[in-house]
Amino acid sequence: MNLPDRRLIIEMACIFLMAVVLGITWNQRLLYTVWQGGAISAAPAQVPGTAPADTPLPLGLLQVKELYDRREAVFVDARDGAAFAAGHMKGALSLPVGEAQGEGARFRERVPLSMPVVVYCNGYDCHDSMELGMILRSWGYGTVYVFEGGYPEWRDAGYQTAGGVE
Repeated sequence: MNLPDRRLIIEMACIFLMAVVLGITWNQRLLYTVWQGGAISAAPAQVPGTAPADTPLPLGLLQVKELYDRREAVFVDARDGAAFAAGHMKGALSLPVGEAQGEGARFRERVPLSMPVVVYCNGYDCHDSMELGMILRSWGYGTVYVFEGGYPEWRDAGYQTAGGVE
């Protein structure tokens, strides 16, 4: 074995030993717990793309359009009455998030709990739809979606609207 090969092996061994020492130092508490027979408890990892049970699921424009065309959901506008009057998805119901608690009984009379609901507002920066979606979930609606792009994305795609200047 020549000198460069021996030097390379020594460097690799030094790097390996430094990594072992660093790993043991960094994880010393964990290693001590395991050595003492303690259990390792890890927080349950959330599966990507899942949400807590009471959180409405987000939908994109194509999914919303499919539900709309098939008439498989009720569409609910979470914006205030003036914004709804200025323009909304054709056929949508108005339920401003600020008035939801007072209108809950009337809304539940109009929309069965078994009906899927798609809530929307003013797009990605608007959180009213998520808030209203959580209210609807608390009322017992099992399938609640939030259209993240909201009315602006729907209108800009050229889909059916009502109200405002037509």
